Amino acid sequence: MWKRIARFILKNRVLLSVLLLLMTAFMGYQGRNIQLSYEYAALLPEKDSVYQENQRFIETFGAGSDVIVVGVKDSMFYDIEHLSYWRNMCSELEKVPGVLGTLSMGDVYTLDKNKEKKSFEIHKIFPKDLTSQEEVDSLSNIANSLPFFKGQLYNDTTHVYMLAITVDKAVMASPEREVMVTDIVKVCHQYEAKTGKKLHYSGMPYIRVMTSQQIKKEFFLFILFALAVVVLILFIFFKTVRQVIFPLLVVTTGVIWTVGTMSLLGYKITLLTGMIPPLLIVIGVPNCIFLINKYHNEYISHGNKMKALQRTIIKIGNATLLTNITTASGFATFLVTSSDILKEFGLVASLNIISIFMISLIIIPVGFSFMGPPRPKDTRHLNRKAMNGVIDRLVIITLNYRKQVYIASAVILCIGIFGISKIKSTGYMVDDIQTDNPIYVDLKFFESNFKGLMPLEIAVETKKKGNIISGSTLAKIDKFERTLQKMPELSKPVSIVPLFKFAKQAYYNGSEKFYKLPSNYERSFILSYAQGGGGDESRIHAFMDESRSKARISFRVKDIGTDRMLELEQKVDSTALKYFPKDKFNVTVTGSSVVFTKGTQYLVRSLFQSLGLAILLISIFMALMFNSRRMVILSLIPNMIPLVVTAAIMGYFNIPIKASTILVFSIAFGISVDDTIHFLAKYRQELKYTNWNIGQSVILALRETGVSMIYTSLVLFFGFGIFSFSSFGGTVALGILVSLTLMVALFSNLILLPSLLMGLQSFATTKYFDEPLLDIFDEEMDIEFDLLEIKKIEEPLDKKENQ
Repeated sequence: MWKRIARFILKNRVLLSVLLLLMTAFMGYQGRNIQLSYEYAALLPEKDSVYQENQRFIETFGAGSDVIVVGVKDSMFYDIEHLSYWRNMCSELEKVPGVLGTLSMGDVYTLDKNKEKKSFEIHKIFPKDLTSQEEVDSLSNIANSLPFFKGQLYNDTTHVYMLAITVDKAVMASPEREVMVTDIVKVCHQYEAKTGKKLHYSGMPYIRVMTSQQIKKEFFLFILFALAVVVLILFIFFKTVRQVIFPLLVVTTGVIWTVGTMSLLGYKITLLTGMIPPLLIVIGVPNCIFLINKYHNEYISHGNKMKALQRTIIKIGNATLLTNITTASGFATFLVTSSDILKEFGLVASLNIISIFMISLIIIPVGFSFMGPPRPKDTRHLNRKAMNGVIDRLVIITLNYRKQVYIASAVILCIGIFGISKIKSTGYMVDDIQTDNPIYVDLKFFESNFKGLMPLEIAVETKKKGNIISGSTLAKIDKFERTLQKMPELSKPVSIVPLFKFAKQAYYNGSEKFYKLPSNYERSFILSYAQGGGGDESRIHAFMDESRSKARISFRVKDIGTDRMLELEQKVDSTALKYFPKDKFNVTVTGSSVVFTKGTQYLVRSLFQSLGLAILLISIFMALMFNSRRMVILSLIPNMIPLVVTAAIMGYFNIPIKASTILVFSIAFGISVDDTIHFLAKYRQELKYTNWNIGQSVILALRETGVSMIYTSLVLFFGFGIFSFSSFGGTVALGILVSLTLMVALFSNLILLPSLLMGLQSFATTKYFDEPLLDIFDEEMDIEFDLLEIKKIEEPLDKKENQ
């Protein structure tokens, strides 16, 4: 088959070049429509009970508002000048398209009792125009006498004040969100310039927009970084421009195809999918290196360029296809997870890994067919003394130090297993944001002053209509809230209880001593006032359903990680049982913080399953290639050790297992096994021509494939290493850990694998190994070179080469 493929490619090189150019132009045209994603992908499947509970909660009480929060630490907040600047800023913010309203201590309100209408009317404490500092001081005392806002909009201990900006959900779902957030920050910067006070920004809408902007920036930046690394390393290896141009053309085409594929599938650029183009640049270059090295080796052996190109396709094509299939399999296993974002990542990556293989199989042979034959300086890289010295040292180790290799490997495994026992599993809602990032710093600012921003929702359901506002139920909710509020992770709650307290305080003319639950008599007419219009009716209905059988309690929680969040959830559940017996109440703990925690756990389990599937699939491929269970075992050993080492590093350096780090294992395993395939393919081929001399075959395979394995591993090491410069912690961990894993895999495949083959000869190599179910290539097959029929361009060169 590969003989016909080689002939087809070289005979139709002009046609294939034109088709490839047209296809690339089409993909580039499609790629112009690619968009950024501003939404967090759902981690839980729709059938999951936690997901369904959260959806029922949203249907009952609503999803809540999209709020951006701005905070300032200012002990002179109520200075007339500072307060005026603050209120002017709020007024300007309300003019920003997409901003629905603002709320802060600068425009806080009270409820005035209207006896005639029997209703509450909203009354802002501070008038539009402030006349004197004495007036501000008097009014600020009134504002501070409202316990309802204490801990919600200000922290009187640290003198930190918060502004809540409600933004339009429709704008947040449109491209105008970036403009809105940029305009908000511009207005806030004017306040900073006037007062010299630093403002802090947070809230999920703000975090989503800012992280998306960073993803967009890194998307293009890492493509350039990857291209620069590839060009530099290739030039160091080959020392000539023509050996750099064609691989660069391959990976550039691959990037265009990748972006086009994402656009055609309707996928957006996310933190994960944004990594695919630079990843494919790094993964695509090894194909080119193996093809170029084989082409140069073939040309040196017989001096015929076209024959060398044909043999390169035949001998490397199938093996390279299989290595790309194993790499693609590592990514394709993400399709079995429940996460949409991982499915998109796995599908786009696996499809384009195969695509870039086909692109390299066309561009490299066709490109070199139009060039002159390799010059001496083009093939000089095959005989570098330093590289040959490294290979010689590897041969010596294989021949004379196998026992030491086995002992060292066993020690590494023992140390690794102990390190694995120290691994922890956790995740954070802003996991990918590094600790020195302003987004992270500002989030911690709000956590330290307002105990976090992440929603934790509790739904209390009575089994009797109207019973949620009974005196006994409200008292239970009040005690329940007081108990939970003592937990350091939770903020002050908002529910019908503080709303009733606020209403009672308003009914008694704002006296702070009346901020407490109303009696049964008081509750009836206070509720009638609230429902009389103009008061806090909308707030009450946001925390109580129409049947008055369900109540909502909203806390804000710190981003404490999935482990501690699970413990907190258990504490909340056990506390709820003390106040709400199951025979009379149903209590549900939900909210985005709980959904995220459960989703992260679910995702990690799914990723472990995908890793197991990757190992199984690749084992099947190895079995098809070598038709030997023993050989499959031996081939997996040098590729499992790097995974153990990486897991051990995570344990020793306290790098937790989470969604971003568990990705490392499937990706790295799929890539590292490529070297094993190339080595064993060459080893099996040499067995035929050394009369089954295993020792000689191992050494010959090591000498021919060793250089390419080192070249490609260095490209992969530095290529993945560029992700260590990311501003997202998960991307940094992925880059560093994959780089380390692949470097360990290189030494494992160059040292341990040959040593195993030499030391376990009778175990490793059986007669079935010579009869694979899936043939890779026949090194010495008879090439029908005359059938290529490429005469017009090559005839003068052929004459020269045959002399």
